[in-house]
Amino acid sequence: MDRRDFIKHSAAAAAATSVLLTACKNNSREASDSEDVAIEGKMTLRTNPNTGDQVSLLGFGMMRLPVEAGGTARENPDSPIDQDAVNEMVDYALAHGVNYFDTSPAYCQGMSEQSTGIALARHPRKSYYIATKLSNFDPSTWSRTESMAMFERSLTYLQTDYIDYLLLHSIGGTSMGKNSLETFNGRYMDNGILDWLVEQKQKGRIRNLGFSYHGDIAIFDMLLRWHDEGKYHWDFVQIELNYLDWNYANEINPRNTDAEYLYAELAKRGIPAVIMEPLLGGRLAKQPDAIAHKMRQKDSRYSPAAWALRFAGNPRWVLSVLSGMTYLEHLKENVRTYSPLVPLSEDEEQWLLALAKDIYELKAIPCTTCNYCMPCPYGLNIPGIFAYYNKCIAEGIMPAVGGDETEFRRNRRAFLVGYDRAIESIRQADHCIGCNHCLSHCPQRIDIPGEIQRIDRFVDALRQRN
Repeated sequence: MDRRDFIKHSAAAAAATSVLLTACKNNSREASDSEDVAIEGKMTLRTNPNTGDQVSLLGFGMMRLPVEAGGTARENPDSPIDQDAVNEMVDYALAHGVNYFDTSPAYCQGMSEQSTGIALARHPRKSYYIATKLSNFDPSTWSRTESMAMFERSLTYLQTDYIDYLLLHSIGGTSMGKNSLETFNGRYMDNGILDWLVEQKQKGRIRNLGFSYHGDIAIFDMLLRWHDEGKYHWDFVQIELNYLDWNYANEINPRNTDAEYLYAELAKRGIPAVIMEPLLGGRLAKQPDAIAHKMRQKDSRYSPAAWALRFAGNPRWVLSVLSGMTYLEHLKENVRTYSPLVPLSEDEEQWLLALAKDIYELKAIPCTTCNYCMPCPYGLNIPGIFAYYNKCIAEGIMPAVGGDETEFRRNRRAFLVGYDRAIESIRQADHCIGCNHCLSHCPQRIDIPGEIQRIDRFVDALRQRN
């Protein structure tokens, strides 16, 4: 029996899942739990049982910061970050109760930590919590010297002498032809860096030590086993959780793990969870008309984004939910959703999980446009191709053979014209040669060459059809 079947069919786990998913409605919990501090009109705060930190349920993900040319560094990599805009958003966030800021040496073309440090240093250090990562993905940074230097640079860029929440970044991935265990050992064990980070925590330079998970579930299980054995203590763990990934992450991509399993493993150990991708890179904020209509019928007060954020923030052991926000209006909407959190009822939970099946059956590509696959050696705009394909699915304009011919012709023209406008011809799917350079970089573990070539065949068939 696989992990998901075990959880779904175990009576104990089934009972636990109901408890784990549902936030305590009266905000009274055991002292060891991540308690809500919910005051009308104010940001919901959760208590870190390790430190007593009162952490905002909404965390500011600093990976999609605005740039001066417009958009983000992913869209305009040569444009500097718009520091004035970042300062304005950070000021608004702090003024409205958001105090958890998550960054990384890898974000925003390597400029996120500097920008975050500039914005936060204008405020009292005790008014916010900084989360950053040891993002030593490239083997050139695996040495003890280079990994230590990366951590020291983070302190310098963030203008602080301690990190509140330090993560081993994206454990479970692979690099340079090595399997996930070899990669993990190369990044953190063979060089003694994990033990060195524990020493830094003992010295007070790190207050909470954890990891973010993408990839091989064996590595996730191994690290939790170490926690059980007392080999290493994890103060928190960052996982991907949303109502689609709760039961369908593995269905969408066999190399991913359902959030139901990940969360249950943390909850039974009392390890606080920090949530990433609550909106799946924005996919859950932009629903097809039929799905959006069902959401409005259920409760018109909540946008698709708000439904997704409520689900992600609902489980009792969730400490903070990260949202990568580029524009002030997105920040304002997310602040409203969690000021305070209106817990989901059991009926709403089950309704969202049923709705996830409808979304899953649309068969969109699980790309979150994180851009880790870029640049492509052959110039493809991989995230752009996937984003356009998913957009057409969401908007219901995918040309379908076998239905109404007039509708097919209309959708065929709309798809092809839009594709040529959205993606430059020299960066379209037909330029993929299957070099597999992108495979090891995708945290969602998508078969990128396979999906790109599938889209190319689809586009080619549309172009050849009269």
